[in-house]
Amino acid sequence: MPTTQEEEHARMGFADELKDASAADWDAAVNHPFVDRLIDGSLEDEDLRRYLVQDYQFCDAFTALLGQAVASAPSLPSRLVFAKVLGAFASDENTYFHDSFDQLGVPEEDRLAPELGATTRSFDALMRSALDTRSYPDVLAVLLVAEWLYGDWAARAGDIATWPAAPKHADWIRLHNNPGYNAWVTWLREEFDAVEPVSAEARGRVAMTFREAVRLEREFFDAALESSPVH
Repeated sequence: MPTTQEEEHARMGFADELKDASAADWDAAVNHPFVDRLIDGSLEDEDLRRYLVQDYQFCDAFTALLGQAVASAPSLPSRLVFAKVLGAFASDENTYFHDSFDQLGVPEEDRLAPELGATTRSFDALMRSALDTRSYPDVLAVLLVAEWLYGDWAARAGDIATWPAAPKHADWIRLHNNPGYNAWVTWLREEFDAVEPVSAEARGRVAMTFREAVRLEREFFDAALESSPVH
């Protein structure tokens, strides 16, 4: 007997359910022209510079989210996963930013205190709002979107042999397309499903956070291809 849409929906985990509900924005972000140009190596330095300068401004809130995940996780094994990722984020990814800033000639003031685009401000506010809840599912919702969506677009790059030659492009792909990163995203999805909120109110709040994070990811790529930050 054919499976009904309702039955298939009922079998979905919470993560897949929320991704499916945001499919239009998710797919637009994963298949964005910015990603196309990054993967084929044609992304202009000006666009990469604009993107990285704005993206670096999330590091403070993102680090705090990982720290809150360590604090609010329900078990030691989960805490240790977040602690390991936090250490990697503070080393590998931070190194990439600074190396790329040096190569792209980004002055110190633009690294630490640039003029923020509207989407950057909105995304930072969403991260800090989730942080303020001190709710594990709310924190996971933002982390999951950020990591899963990036894993999806980076997977489009395929085998490393086809990656662009320039480290400023290839290393950003590598950070989001490697066995360790892929395993982290899979674990994060499973963890998110395992702590799905019971109450309708909490479930709705987490769903709204997830949906807004996906929308902002798409807008962030849009802004990277604009000539100046959106005010």
